[in-house]
Amino acid sequence: MEHLLPALPYDYAALEPHIDARTMELHHGKHHAGYVANLNAALASLPELRERPAIWLLRNLAQVPEAARASVRNNAGGHVNHAMYWRAMSPAGGGAPGGPLAEALRRDFGSVEKFKTAFDAAGAGLFGSGWVWLAHTRRAGARLVVLTTPGHDNPLQQDMSPILVNDLWEHAYYLKHQNRRPAYLEGWWQVANWREAERRFAAADAAAAQVPEDSEATLRAA
Repeated sequence: MEHLLPALPYDYAALEPHIDARTMELHHGKHHAGYVANLNAALASLPELRERPAIWLLRNLAQVPEAARASVRNNAGGHVNHAMYWRAMSPAGGGAPGGPLAEALRRDFGSVEKFKTAFDAAGAGLFGSGWVWLAHTRRAGARLVVLTTPGHDNPLQQDMSPILVNDLWEHAYYLKHQNRRPAYLEGWWQVANWREAERRFAAADAAAAQVPEDSEATLRAA
């Protein structure tokens, strides 16, 4: 089985003016495609791992031979994170969350606006390249937390369920915003896909109600 580049759920220009079409074209067609190609190359001599989903590879890196582990970690992470990132945005995005997710954000951050402030502050404060996440802790009282990860690491590797993600690598924003990452973060809320976040939160909450060691529930929630 080869890993495949997922199609975008919208056109390259669909997120204009907040994310420009040229950035989307390069980001999806070059950067994400490169991670997929490099992951397939890293697994070419490992037939026992080629059938495994990229999420499984991230959560089971100890089962990847050491010689290939760094490449699999970086490229499976790049593949998984970007696939989540595309779905975290929508041309019909923006607005505010509703239902149980909104209630949980108010419980854990005080308000949706305070959550957004914490999310943006964490993203602006990350040194170098990485990602900023809203994640469901599952085991630590099933709370919502904001965290950043370096490189292409994912909260799944910390046994958390990702709910919402923004890409902090410069290729995600540099053509439009240059080095002004805070401006990118602020404008990104206009395309944030709260419906997808609500779906992911419901799946994570359902998984948390199962046996904590049920890794398959975590994979379904991802």
